Amino acid sequence: MTKVAMITGASSGIGKACAGIFARNGYRLILNGRREARLRELAAELAERHEAESYLLPFDVRERSAVEEAVASLPTEWKKIDILLNNAGLALGLSPLPEGDPADWDTMIDTNIRGLLHVSRAVGLLMRRAGEGHIIHIGSIAGKEVYPGGGVYCATKHAVDALNKAMRMDMLPYGIKVTAVNPGAVETEFSLVRFKGDADRAKSVYRGYTPLTADDVAEAVFFVANRPPHVNIDDITVMPAAQAGATRFRKEG
Repeated sequence: MTKVAMITGASSGIGKACAGIFARNGYRLILNGRREARLRELAAELAERHEAESYLLPFDVRERSAVEEAVASLPTEWKKIDILLNNAGLALGLSPLPEGDPADWDTMIDTNIRGLLHVSRAVGLLMRRAGEGHIIHIGSIAGKEVYPGGGVYCATKHAVDALNKAMRMDMLPYGIKVTAVNPGAVETEFSLVRFKGDADRAKSVYRGYTPLTADDVAEAVFFVANRPPHVNIDDITVMPAAQAGATRFRKEG
């Protein structure tokens, strides 16, 4: 039977790249995101390029009832989810804590932690009934280290790191694998979102070195998702060659 991969935040960046590599390798896809029009465009593109079959689940991971209703609404033939990729997440702002915007904090906490929990629980219950599955979290080097101005974002990604370890234990009796893929600097919409549309500031983050691309991360995700049944990669960190830590870069010019 063709395997099913569910991807949150699939409409752009790492999520979109992961949808591409899974589609290219014959998976059926459940695509989640808030922007339904983008999901439809992606599904059409994947169907044309790879003859991939997609099922769209447009919802906001922050809304627990929406998550539960969407997963419950899946047709029977889509409820056997082999891989869940918890990719939805974001950073907002880069201010010292006293100058931070509490609304930004709420959005990061609700998306990066609560959203991951809502989706993991809903899909994890399906996997538990099936007696197999693989939950993969997109973490960050910010879940291993901290940096000035990134306190709340780093805290959310440290939470993902902790939840990855705890879920690995919780899911062990049910034959469900759990993995975290932790990228360093990746040039996507991430910084544009963080700086709320300030394109010049966003581009400056990646100036002077070669950052990772979304495809680089997608290749790592696909690799960990396709190990033999007896192998689980608990945690992997993927960095640009020019980055050695959250704040250490080798830049030219």
